[in-house]
Amino acid sequence: MLQRAREAYVQANGQATPVYGVVAAFAVAVPLIVGALTGHAGQGSVIALGAYLVALRAPEGPYGAQARSLTIGVGVVAVGAGVGGLLSGHLWPTVIVVPPLIALGVAVPRIGSTAGLAVLLSAVRPPSDVLDVGLLELIGGLFTAGLLLAPWPARRLRPLRASLSECADAVAEALDAVAEDVGAHDAAPLEAVELTNPDLLAVTRVPDWEKKRRAASESLTAARTTYRLYRTGRGRSDPTRPERLIDALGRVLHETVTLQAVLEAAKNYPPDREWRLETQTAISALAARLRLLAGAVATAGGAPLGREESAAVRRMGRAAEHIRRAGLAGDEDLIAVALIGQVRRSIDRIAGEVASTRRIVAGGLRIGIGPPRMPGSLDPTPVWERIRRAVRTRSPSFRQVSRVYVTAVVAMALAAAVGLSHGHWMTITAMLSLRATYGETVDRLVQRVGGTAAGSVAAAVVLTLAPGQLTVAVIAFVFAMAGFALRSVNFAYWALFGTPLAMMLLDFSTPADWLTAGERIGLTLAGTVMAYLAVRLLWPAGHLERLPVQLKRLLGTHADLVRATADVLAGERVRLPHDTIVAAERAAEAVAETRTRLGHERLPDLDLITGLGTAVDAAHRTRDHLIAVARLSRAEAVDTGPVPEILDRLADEFEETAVLLEEPADLDPKNVPPVEELDEELADLDSHLSALTKRRRAEIKAGVDRDEVTPLHQALLQVSGTRYTIRSLRRDAGTVVEASLTAAAPRP
Repeated sequence: MLQRAREAYVQANGQATPVYGVVAAFAVAVPLIVGALTGHAGQGSVIALGAYLVALRAPEGPYGAQARSLTIGVGVVAVGAGVGGLLSGHLWPTVIVVPPLIALGVAVPRIGSTAGLAVLLSAVRPPSDVLDVGLLELIGGLFTAGLLLAPWPARRLRPLRASLSECADAVAEALDAVAEDVGAHDAAPLEAVELTNPDLLAVTRVPDWEKKRRAASESLTAARTTYRLYRTGRGRSDPTRPERLIDALGRVLHETVTLQAVLEAAKNYPPDREWRLETQTAISALAARLRLLAGAVATAGGAPLGREESAAVRRMGRAAEHIRRAGLAGDEDLIAVALIGQVRRSIDRIAGEVASTRRIVAGGLRIGIGPPRMPGSLDPTPVWERIRRAVRTRSPSFRQVSRVYVTAVVAMALAAAVGLSHGHWMTITAMLSLRATYGETVDRLVQRVGGTAAGSVAAAVVLTLAPGQLTVAVIAFVFAMAGFALRSVNFAYWALFGTPLAMMLLDFSTPADWLTAGERIGLTLAGTVMAYLAVRLLWPAGHLERLPVQLKRLLGTHADLVRATADVLAGERVRLPHDTIVAAERAAEAVAETRTRLGHERLPDLDLITGLGTAVDAAHRTRDHLIAVARLSRAEAVDTGPVPEILDRLADEFEETAVLLEEPADLDPKNVPPVEELDEELADLDSHLSALTKRRRAEIKAGVDRDEVTPLHQALLQVSGTRYTIRSLRRDAGTVVEASLTAAAPRP
């Protein structure tokens, strides 16, 4: 337990936000100072409370999204303060009204804990005019919102530029990982050396391609999400510059995936002539050009763009041409020649996309301000259906909402029955500490107890020894600045600095003493016990029960992606549908999220967690293989041999396994027969490639111009490039199926 407490206190969940801390502290402290100077300390503390509650929302993203979030927060605070004013002095009506609002905040992230806190903190204050309380907290909320949104006109595009720059950097790192893998040395000796210096780790470890590729994919998703938050360009037929830039970076990443797959095949069939150094240099040069573009995006044109063409890419092209001519002369294996030709083709494609990206960045990333738009439909039926489905399936979110509601009811009823004057501290501790899993709840409770104990003592000292309200207001500014700035780093910091801040706001006009601090610590401990009992006794989280459904979705979406790839090879599609790729990626991310949640259980099933990690990693590789196979396809359909049949069998295997997961109680992975046809068709693929090689040599001997691109030549290029990828696809798809069956099977 001591080790867990230590880990809870030292963990860093994010970065400090000093500017946000200063702005929030200014919004909270100014009303206190003005109230103290004008003799209206009570009104000043109410305004400061409204500013405090709105500042708690910590809006992120573009300023438009922040404005919408803060507007909702200001409205919720004003209405909640009015409702709390009506409940002031009425204990049992408060017990009836507040818990549903707390539960509503858990169910609707846009509301969050703001509604429950606004009502609760207003209800515990002495009775006063309802309109005055609501109006004063509204003023405080508007003051905070105005300060946070003040830089909007001058820095409107900064979040978008930062997101696009990070995306370009992530894609560049994926390219670097491919370049490092081309001429990778034996990393075992360096891997055996234990290093703690991050700078040394960066230069002595070979980059993990899968991690870099996944990070680039997540950055692309984040960039698209950030762009959508601007709510502009909707309904336009032509894409905006940011959209074009995101699409171009997406194409670079997909072609990088293809390049990685072809390079893996080329390692098994390398030509005799040197090709690695020029290939590695060309890929590294493209990554460096992307980094220049990332810097230009982040600085709004303040950094150089670099040249449009790359000498390293031209040198790689000459090396590939030299190998091709040697192959035509019979001095190189034709399969090796075809693979190097595919490498050159992928590098040329990436270079073309990088040049296109450079032109987009050079033109400037302007984006207009769109008019406010109403929702497409005000029909509440979809929302009602989601609620019914959550209740019917007892989803993890529904269980968490129910758990928080019951805990809040018990805490408030106990405080009302016993007549605790500061019983709201127990409710606040329970509602803010109760998380979706056991591990997260325990970490939050440990952080809150330690921070609250120290913070309560500090508040008691300040409120007892401070010479006047003006001094208390200045000290509140210091605590607010530290608390809001460090809140994202570790919740313990917020408990440490936020506790005295909250006590100063609530007791500003009536100074507290040591007894209040002792009650605060005792009630926090009581709330901690209640939250711990709730997470232990009130319904399991439900993540394990939903796992078969998520694995079924994982298999189904990847089956759809396999069929779409087969359609591309058959010429029925030009490229893989973006929505199909995203659906498969999100299904894998959902399983990964469940794996993380299961790791936070009190007694985690380590075998299950390891198996889910294996399934997710194999699913990511499967998706990469399918992207590579589709990108390697020629503009015109060629004789790919048994490749379409192999893809159909893989899709069948995914779908048949998904059907088995519909009845997980009767599932026995050992009784699931393997798909034997796949082994035969993979052997046929090898035979088909050998036949294509012989026919190509015969075609050249028959007098066909060596530079002429014939259907046989195109077929050899495509099949030689996809053979290794298809075999890797078969292996990883089998891993996904096997790991899914094992994870969904009944646990002993």
